[in-house]
Amino acid sequence: MGLLDFLKQTGDSVRNTYQKMDASVKITCKKCGYEAKGYELIENSYICPNPECRNYYRMGARDRIALITDKNSFKELFQGLTSKDFLEFPNYQEKLKKAVSDTGEEDAVVCGTAEIDGNPCAIFVMNSKFIMASMGSVVGEKITRLFEYATEQKLPVIGFTASGGARMQEGAVSLMQMAKVSGAVKNHSNAGLLYITVLTDPTTGGVTASFAMQGDIILAEPKALVGFAGRRVVEQTTKSQLPDNFQKAEFLLEHGFVDAIVPRTELHKVLAKLLILHKRRV
Repeated sequence: MGLLDFLKQTGDSVRNTYQKMDASVKITCKKCGYEAKGYELIENSYICPNPECRNYYRMGARDRIALITDKNSFKELFQGLTSKDFLEFPNYQEKLKKAVSDTGEEDAVVCGTAEIDGNPCAIFVMNSKFIMASMGSVVGEKITRLFEYATEQKLPVIGFTASGGARMQEGAVSLMQMAKVSGAVKNHSNAGLLYITVLTDPTTGGVTASFAMQGDIILAEPKALVGFAGRRVVEQTTKSQLPDNFQKAEFLLEHGFVDAIVPRTELHKVLAKLLILHKRRV
């Protein structure tokens, strides 16, 4: 039984799934083959418990929120926005319905306000389980609204990115979200407010080319895939052989594109410290 299948049955929330777990649920790590009990994996922040592996599983948006924010502090914003098949793209309507059914979410990003160790912030979390967190009109609209709200309320923004890039089923409208969100990020920055991005696996395409890399502080999870075009396309374009760790978080850190790689288990503490430091400066 895969992790995604299990979460489909139990609901996409750490605190809810933990209560429904039983010892018979086992999940096999695709990297090392270690068999972990479901509750063991959740207790370990969705990291393979094998100390010689430590492979990171991808997380749903609400699992991420539950792990990072203070208990009961998250207040969701901009609910009720759903994507439309305005281009009548083949099979898009069916794909949307399946994504909604599989995840229980309306689209590929969850936005709201929360506290981290008592420090208020606005937060958005992209959900790779929803059509690979592709950037469609609703994703762009919700993140733009979040930055506008954070600017009005003088809140820092923390964004967890994970995306396969633009949602091709929405054509040029999807690409327009890059400029739309970037404008809201700029206005937020002009107001002297903090924006922290956390790059998770995978963060690619137009998301990387815009708001994922516009943070004042850019963090990443270990071994997260981050890039614009795929490895093969880059190699064909540059006619060169790329390093094995090309487009991994560690490669980006070495080349100055990431400020720090933070293990998932330490993210809450690190984000709290950054919010406190910013609060002292404002």
